[in-house]
Amino acid sequence: MTHSVGSFLLLFGCVPFLAQGEHARPPGAQAGAAVTGRYRNLFVEAGVPTREVAKKLDVAFQQLFHGDPKRETLYYAAGRNANGELAYLTDVAHNDVRTEGMSYGMMIAVQLGKKAEFDALWNWSKTYMYHAAADHPARGFFSWSMKTDGTPNDETPAPDGEEYFTMALYFASGRWGNGRGIYNYRAEADRLLTAMLHREVLRGRTKRGPYACGNMFDEEFKMVRFVPGLDRNGFTDPSYHLPAFYELWAQWGPAADRKFWADAAAASRDFFQKATNPVTGLAPDYANFDGTPYSLQWNSGACNFRFDAWRTAMNWSVDWAWWAKDARERALSDRIQAFFASKGMEHYGNVYTLAGEQMSATHAPGLIATNAVASLAATNPRAREFVKALWECPIPSGAERYYDGTLYLLSMLHVSGQFRVWTPK
Repeated sequence: MTHSVGSFLLLFGCVPFLAQGEHARPPGAQAGAAVTGRYRNLFVEAGVPTREVAKKLDVAFQQLFHGDPKRETLYYAAGRNANGELAYLTDVAHNDVRTEGMSYGMMIAVQLGKKAEFDALWNWSKTYMYHAAADHPARGFFSWSMKTDGTPNDETPAPDGEEYFTMALYFASGRWGNGRGIYNYRAEADRLLTAMLHREVLRGRTKRGPYACGNMFDEEFKMVRFVPGLDRNGFTDPSYHLPAFYELWAQWGPAADRKFWADAAAASRDFFQKATNPVTGLAPDYANFDGTPYSLQWNSGACNFRFDAWRTAMNWSVDWAWWAKDARERALSDRIQAFFASKGMEHYGNVYTLAGEQMSATHAPGLIATNAVASLAATNPRAREFVKALWECPIPSGAERYYDGTLYLLSMLHVSGQFRVWTPK
């Protein structure tokens, strides 16, 4: 059923998380949902009954995790081992398993309270993707791409997976408490977070040849690297910048690193301003640490707004919704929504130059979804049209359902106010 868009009303969510130093917030200053515990449900604000929102979330989860194996689900059971059930979430079009998708699947599961699915995905990740061997150059990290039988396509890591693994594990600790071994969620999160920042340079061989790997964050710029491999770690991916998460790591992570994570959150907020086009609000797939677009011989299109970059507006908008520390993020959301609205709400494409020249006419569910999340920070009334567009968007299915589907579910959680902070135990 399609619901008309109505006036906005604030709904109240979970118990507030009091950020360190929050008592010093100036009187009258706006506080975000991570502090107040009040998470906006933009669908309800748009006139959709609460029960209909809950039903749609459940239907989407059931289809993308437990639907028809040939055209609907992304989640596949894969037996069991000594740690319990195993499952993977796959890019069905490419028949591989990626840390991006596995960590997104875990985040979706913890936000929806699906412990069995969360544990099975984490078990598969630790069993097949994780590098524990002392002599492996990616020790402490995960292979970013695997075959569904658990053999690696590429043994090198990609930081967006480690970032979402870490955050999902902290939230699992908060939601369910800590178990033993790999299910001691907080210990696993602390260990991974430490490696992301402090892993020493290691050299060795992978199946693709010699590889030298360091940590995942540039200490000078306080920004996430595109990859920790020393041959390609001098630039970043704007969609990997997650200041909403870094603020939590500045409260929960190992004490010695908390200032770094607070500084990283501030650096990413400044970076969003530099990396986005001042007229369109579009960000590139890859960028230098100063925000200028970056491309490589093997990915010459990375200087444009492409598939990775769809997520960037989601990241800055959630940062505003949770922390309300940088009002410039609101202007960014207004700017990018104004651009896409100018292209026609039902017709805009999914790949552009930063100046706004369309390079693909595909109207993609994943981009429809992340553009709706931008409404969490937007101030212009047009934001309601992006919320409506997500509500009316069919649940992704078919061969391309992986990226569209995971972004759809993450965005549905954000827009419905069900993507929340769970303070670890």
